[in-house]
Amino acid sequence: MKLRSPHLLGIEFLEPEEITAILDAAETFAEISTREIKKVPTLRGKTVVNFFVEPSTRTRSSFELAEKRLSADSLNFSTSTSSLVKGETLLDTARNLEAMAPDFIVIRHSEPGAPHFLARHCRSSVINAGDGAHEHPTQALLDAFTMRRRGRRFPGLRVAIVGDILHSRVARSNVLLLTRMGADVTVCGPPTLLPRGIERLGCRATHRMEEAIEGADVVMMLRVQLERMRAGFFPTLREYARLFGLDGARLRLAAPDALVMHPGPINRGVEIMGDVADGAASVILEQVTNGVAVRMAVLYLLAGGAERETAA
Repeated sequence: MKLRSPHLLGIEFLEPEEITAILDAAETFAEISTREIKKVPTLRGKTVVNFFVEPSTRTRSSFELAEKRLSADSLNFSTSTSSLVKGETLLDTARNLEAMAPDFIVIRHSEPGAPHFLARHCRSSVINAGDGAHEHPTQALLDAFTMRRRGRRFPGLRVAIVGDILHSRVARSNVLLLTRMGADVTVCGPPTLLPRGIERLGCRATHRMEEAIEGADVVMMLRVQLERMRAGFFPTLREYARLFGLDGARLRLAAPDALVMHPGPINRGVEIMGDVADGAASVILEQVTNGVAVRMAVLYLLAGGAERETAA
């Protein structure tokens, strides 16, 4: 199956069938990572620019690995090594990138809508690797893939997303994806960190963590994004951990076989306690592993997927 758009800008633009197609393709690519030689010629001759204006460890490394395993050529640069530090505009940067004729541009940017802006001015396929507090589509896809690989089915699945919802692009993308696939999603956080009207996305909202995670099949914890906060959203980190941190006692309120997830990086002792992060219910490292397969699937399908394989 080929995706309708040449870009992946957000979950909001994907139909359920496209989400399923990406997850199905990721199943195939997950097997490649278990081989002795972890490489296929699928994107040989294709060039990918990884343009990361914001810091990243998991997402950037995951995309780079995905590109290498598909035999694509990668060009990596960030703000500190680009002309943005000299005052060049994003439009001029985009035009210069386009002059090099890349096939894909993977962009992470602090400003919401930056990937959409790039897509309007570039012929290359643009992949959103996180734009401000707006969306992070590949993170939501790898989270869904992790749930599915653990035997969870989306219709009726009870998912609690807890933490800094206001500043979280991960939360927004997950709510959009999971509700679109039939899951029952509850978001939870302090009143100051729950955006007004988030229920319009199809989820429920509460300020009580116990209410959010009671009976949940998946408990997804989010990092407190202090770098995006310009005011006091809660008294202290200790107070936050007391009310919204996931410990063993709270986890016991969830379903007996509940999964614990976190997009990383983890603030141990704040949003999640160490014994829970490292416990049997945690699939946090599986999320990292699955990110490579999902990003391989996205690149493959944007390149034409099965149509390209047939043409070859």
